[in-house]
Amino acid sequence: MYYTIRGDFMIITVDIGNTNITFGVFDNDDIVFVSRLATQRSLTPDQYAVYFSNIFALHKVDTSLIDGAIISSVVPELTQTLRQAISPICDKCIVIAPGVKTGLDIQIDNPAQLGADLAAGAVGVAENYPLPAFVVDLGTASKLYVVNEKKAFCGGLIAPGIAISLNALTETSSQLPTIALNAPSKACAKNTVECMQSGVILGTASMIDGMIDRFILEVGTPAVIVATGGLSSFIVKECKHDIVYDNDLILKGLKAIYDKNSK
Repeated sequence: MYYTIRGDFMIITVDIGNTNITFGVFDNDDIVFVSRLATQRSLTPDQYAVYFSNIFALHKVDTSLIDGAIISSVVPELTQTLRQAISPICDKCIVIAPGVKTGLDIQIDNPAQLGADLAAGAVGVAENYPLPAFVVDLGTASKLYVVNEKKAFCGGLIAPGIAISLNALTETSSQLPTIALNAPSKACAKNTVECMQSGVILGTASMIDGMIDRFILEVGTPAVIVATGGLSSFIVKECKHDIVYDNDLILKGLKAIYDKNSK
């Protein structure tokens, strides 16, 4: 089943992360499709352009209908590469950087240091959920941050991601195996695999719960807690707090930022 395309205003949204490049297309405010590519720093613009062309063909989307594009990136060496890859599809491409309108009041020590993915996620939650809100973003790094009722980015935390922690554990310990990211039946596990799953899955969930409690003491109770990122689906169901899962939050934020800057 394919989305019925109206085609009157179509935007490409690209989130370049350290592990994956998430690539989505919006038709007005509706998501036509979302696709993910492995982040490969060695590929050329032409190689990425071939990937994009094949993805559009897979989803039966006519690239002549695309009006513009927007990119957030935490991999600086790939930002221009992806911009060049998109250029045959559309002329207008916004890259999230200082000076781009977000509608956020960035209340950190150096607003220019706010990551593009954090800015997009904050806009995504501000435009789609009640405020104040906490955002849990579990990707290459684990992040938790606050957007208050006045659309101010109030700060947050960054911790080693689940995959980074797990890889460090298995690569430096000869007798520990590679495991699936499944929650064990008990926190106090009785075999090596489930002990590792308890530490990785339940331990991360407990860290998130504990830090949410600390944030609440410092900034107040949020109207909603929203989780996004590739690994969130494994974790949030083990958390004690009520957390909404929205895997497209950053792409929604990118679309909103594009709208703010194209008007």
